Amino acid sequence: MKLSNTLQGYQKDWLSADISAGLIVAIVIVPQAIAYAMLAGLPPQSGLYAALLPAIFYALAGTSPTLAVGPVAVVSLMTLESVKAFAAPGSDDFIALSATLALLVAAFYLLYFMVDLGRWTTFISHSVISAFTSAAAILILLNQIKYFTGLSIPRSGHVWEPLTYSASHSSEIVPQALMISVLGLLLLWGWQRYAARLLARSALPKSVTNILAKAGPLLLVGGGIIATQAGQLPVSTVGHIPGGLPSLQFPALFSHDWQGLLPSAAVIALIGYLESLSVGNSMARAQGIRLQANQELLALALANAASAISRGYPVAGGFGRSMVNFSAGARSQMSSIVMASTLALVCLFATDWFATLPHAILGVIVALAVWPLIRFQDGWHAWRFRKSDGLVWLATFTAVLLMGAEQGILLGMMLSLALYLKRTSEPHIAEIGRFADSDHFRNVLRHQVTTCPEVLMVRIDENLYFANSQFLLDYIAQRLQDKPQVRHVVLVGSAINYIDFSGFEALSHLLSELHDKQIELHLAEFKGPVMDQINKTDLLERLQPGRVFFTASEALRHLGNV
Repeated sequence: MKLSNTLQGYQKDWLSADISAGLIVAIVIVPQAIAYAMLAGLPPQSGLYAALLPAIFYALAGTSPTLAVGPVAVVSLMTLESVKAFAAPGSDDFIALSATLALLVAAFYLLYFMVDLGRWTTFISHSVISAFTSAAAILILLNQIKYFTGLSIPRSGHVWEPLTYSASHSSEIVPQALMISVLGLLLLWGWQRYAARLLARSALPKSVTNILAKAGPLLLVGGGIIATQAGQLPVSTVGHIPGGLPSLQFPALFSHDWQGLLPSAAVIALIGYLESLSVGNSMARAQGIRLQANQELLALALANAASAISRGYPVAGGFGRSMVNFSAGARSQMSSIVMASTLALVCLFATDWFATLPHAILGVIVALAVWPLIRFQDGWHAWRFRKSDGLVWLATFTAVLLMGAEQGILLGMMLSLALYLKRTSEPHIAEIGRFADSDHFRNVLRHQVTTCPEVLMVRIDENLYFANSQFLLDYIAQRLQDKPQVRHVVLVGSAINYIDFSGFEALSHLLSELHDKQIELHLAEFKGPVMDQINKTDLLERLQPGRVFFTASEALRHLGNV
């Protein structure tokens, strides 16, 4: 397989745009990385490390020129849920296991790459992904309540614990933390909504206005730090962040309970890939390019391996940062290298600046980042279109809230598969007839068509396989019971693209039953690949005097003179 990336064939006139975009994304990612590390139960430097080397390693193999890989909200939450069963959040063991989890995620990405999983991602329905991200976003928002209120809310595992605990301990809420949170939410929301259009009216250069329009989180961080230092506010803060670059070391697999992390790693890799691919494809369409879906798995494997050896945790392509990178005019993954270089300077020289950053500010940044992920309208639209799809959305959403991220998405996938099998086991089957004087055939229940009393023409609108073969036999048996004068049955296979052995056995059984009733079976409009399979058997010999017709029109004209 020939691999390529967006750095091949690099053009010099791209450099200024990539440098500008990289600097803008660096402004966004510093507070986000710290906030997402907090969400994952890790110290702030883990988020910075997870945003550093992974971005560079993705650039070496990624096929999206603007996808920004690093810590993301949903994967951060899943990391917390996965690792806290084995170690206390924030402890040395928790940090080590999070790096181990990133290595296992990288291994699963590599496995998915080898089995060409990129071709199979469509088996996970949009309803499952939408419900999962919506529920995960709500869990993330609930996790921020402790920072908004300044309360030490225990981790009981009950989804509504942050709300109930806050209500029962309302007298203990820290007013300063609540005030910072409310003001921060209003200011950051207003900046994201109005800053760009207001700055566009100013006389500032466009390059400056682009940076300022995306600098809302960093400005909020600066304001929070100044307010805390100047007012000596009694709120919890980030505290000391060790300076310097991460020391590179391979996670010690055999000194931890890494086997227990395998199911979580498999699910995190799948979710991270789907999120990354969704974001990458949305930008690729606007850029007029096409991502190499399977190579993205390899690129994400490299990124997560880099995070593991640099004491980070699982990473993926983030929607917010990627869209900032795209709108800032990035032309290639050189922008990610610029971002990582800038972040390295922060790690070396500026970590002390964030020691007095209030946790409430980080909670605000996380809350506004995940709010767009809550999409109840997707569930409503799915329900209106098909109730079974709405049921999948609701079941997945509820399961993620009550059972956890991994169990919820697995339940959603299993329910989707079960409903799919149910639908295909009871396919649409229609008795058809000639429409007017044309060669078109339509359902006798929907249209005024011409039929022949002695010819029953049946069309099955589904592949013929083990789950629905008996349904076809029952349908034809019922129609023959209602029409005893039938002497010919024509099975129209225009919608059959695949037939398995059970489907063949059903045709063979149908042929035998019809012979016993002195009724001839005929086939019409069966496709070449299906006929290739049938030709491997003796069915066509046993079919005689029944025939194989090229079209349904030919069959009705020959058998019924219609």
